[in-house]
Amino acid sequence: MHTIEEKKAAFERLLTVLDTLREKCPWDRKQTNQSLRPNTIEEVYELCDALIRENNAEIRKECGDVLLHVCFYAKIGEEKGEFDIADVCNSLCDKLIYRHPHVYGEAVANDAGQVCENWEKLKLKEKGSSHTTLGGVPQALPALIKAYRIQDKASNIGFDWGVPGDKGKDEHNRQVQREQVWDKVKEEIAEFQAEVENMDKTKATAEFGDLIFALVNAARLYHINPDTALEQTNQKFTRRFNYVEQQAKAQGRELPDMTLGEMDRLWNEAKAKGL
Repeated sequence: MHTIEEKKAAFERLLTVLDTLREKCPWDRKQTNQSLRPNTIEEVYELCDALIRENNAEIRKECGDVLLHVCFYAKIGEEKGEFDIADVCNSLCDKLIYRHPHVYGEAVANDAGQVCENWEKLKLKEKGSSHTTLGGVPQALPALIKAYRIQDKASNIGFDWGVPGDKGKDEHNRQVQREQVWDKVKEEIAEFQAEVENMDKTKATAEFGDLIFALVNAARLYHINPDTALEQTNQKFTRRFNYVEQQAKAQGRELPDMTLGEMDRLWNEAKAKGL
């Protein structure tokens, strides 16, 4: 691994390369905050994909792409005379120090739960009286991630399942929380099934949303990120389905011509191979 001086030199090199490209490259020169925004979103998703696959070579590459965009926005801010990369770094450091009083101050936090609770309290104080607990959840987040963040933030200020007055700091309360959330999941399944049987699509859609929200709550209480879990299943299904399709073609057949039983046998082969 590199020394702190080597890391500083590498970061300085990046800023120098970006300055050169901004001056001499026609494409880089024409970029604006708005033109870069879609690319930034794409780069973040590519990083997330590499993280799911735990591909370190790709993680390193995609981290670089995301870092480039951060530096690019700071460069544009500098050109406008508004802020530069030093302001970005300093404001981040100031925020981290302020929100970690158990490290840089006299506050006490014995576990990660207390850290999160203190973080939310400080954030509310920092934002002022007009700021709400859930106001910090970006509206543009994908729905599954947003549900998790909403529940997490509500839990951090004590709005959660469990024993009244206890914020889940002991194992007994955590067990109570888990039992209660499964009762809620079962309740939402029954309500969804009832509306499906009634053929009321509007109410069934609402109940299905409630069911997903309850399952996200269950995942949170078991320390499972639902978005990560679902994406892992997406990738697993894709691998197995691709195997079925490839094996069918190797037999000179197309999937629409196969019976469900034949496809199931190939699917079980893929499963047995650990795909």
